[in-house]
Formats: sequence, structure tokens, C-alpha cells
Amino acid sequence: MIIKECLFNDIQHLVQEYIHTLSSPFDSFLEEHILKSTFYVILDNSGEAGYYAVNNNHQLTQFFIRPFYQKHAQELFSQVIENHSVESLFVPTCDELFISLALDKEFTITKQAYFFKDSQVNIPVSDSLKSDIFGLAVLDDLLRIQQLCGDFLDRYEARIEKGELFTYYRGPMLLGIGVLEKSRMLSGIASIGMFTNEGYRKQRIGRNIILKLKNWCYNHDLTPISGCWYYNESSKRTLESAGMVTRTRLLSIKINQQGQ
Repeated sequence: MIIKECLFNDIQHLVQEYIHTLSSPFDSFLEEHILKSTFYVILDNSGEAGYYAVNNNHQLTQFFIRPFYQKHAQELFSQVIENHSVESLFVPTCDELFISLALDKEFTITKQAYFFKDSQVNIPVSDSLKSDIFGLAVLDDLLRIQQLCGDFLDRYEARIEKGELFTYYRGPMLLGIGVLEKSRMLSGIASIGMFTNEGYRKQRIGRNIILKLKNWCYNHDLTPISGCWYYNESSKRTLESAGMVTRTRLLSIKINQQGQ
């Protein structure tokens, strides 16, 4: 097999093949790490066997082998780990091949995040919240958003201009923001999230923001998904209260000496 560095755009057809093997989608957090990676295509005399991606020279974020070549998957996986001196992997549990290859090794596994999908259960908005105002953020909201959210996000101005941020007001008071990021890899998918004013938490505002974001997605022909850090129980409860359910995890896998 021959391995060549390539551009993401050069292997879009392989990426789409990979996506169709997944049992569920992954969110924008993992996608960001994937898209920052360097991509490599695996070739033999017959054509393309698959591809993989390495982020920051040490983290394997993708490993896909076409079915015809999967008898070579273990050997190729070990070769990639060795050739790139890979130290860690980001592996979503919806990727059966990748997680199986990682489990073949004696690696150290840490739970990184939950990925959520919508349960499609109808959840009514509380009467006490019906007068609150939810809408796309504009540049006039920038300072208030920055003051409220701090380093929760980056590039606030650019996100507003891209239509990724939403505001949630009660009168003049900004109670929270919604975040919506359209996937660049998964067609028709958008990752949603929220941040609530600390003084107004545990009042169902975060849940209402997620409900509003879900409705916005469906009205714009998008399927909402979301994610949160595995140990953020507060965010997990908020997402679940808004009808989001999780069956997929993101695993952070560290390669130890005996796992080489």
C-alpha cells in the first residue's frame, strides 16, 4: 500500500462513503478537530483503499478503510500509528471500524463527550417563558454577548455575521445565547448548544433555548444534534430535558508503551 498526503477536498467521495457507515452523526466539536487535521489517502494498484487524518501531528481523528480492503485494516492501522508516532485518538462510538481497531490495542480509554440526537418528543414551553424573546444575534448584541459568555466561545463577531448565534432576552436583560453550527461534513446536520446567564440558571431557560434552536433547525431543513463534555452533568440534564437523547460517546484514547 502507498500512503500520500492529500487535501480534504480531494477525498470528499471517500468521506461520504465513511459517513454512510456511521450509526449516528457526530457534533461540531469532533468535526472541528477532524477538519484541522492533515489528511492521507491509502492507495494500492487497484485504487483507493481508504484514508485517515492526523491532527497536530499526534492525534488520529479519522481512520476509514473500504470494505474490500478491510482484511488489511489491522495491519494498516498499526502502520499509521507507528509511522506518525500517534499519541492519542478521538474515536466516536458510532464508528464501528475505528473503535474496534482501537480496542484491539492495549490503549487507555477516557470518556470525552456525549453526542445527542432529538427524540422527537413534543415538549411544551413553560407559560412563564412565553414572553421571552429569542432571535438571531446582530452586531448590536456583540458587547452584551461577550460580557455574558466570556471565553465560552471564540470569534463572537464572526459567528454573529455567519448566523451562528442567537439571543434570548427578557426585556432588556440577556438571559442566554444559543449556538448553531451547520456541519461541513454531514449534509443537513447542525450542532446546537446554549449558554445561560449564571443568575438565571435552573429556571428552564437553557431548555427553552434548545427547544427554540430545534424548531429553527426544522424550519430550515436541518436536523439538530448536540454534544457536551462527558462530565458536565448540568448540560446533559438540560439537553435531556429538551428532548435530546444520547447513545453515542466520543472517546479520547491514549496510546501507551505496551499498546504500540
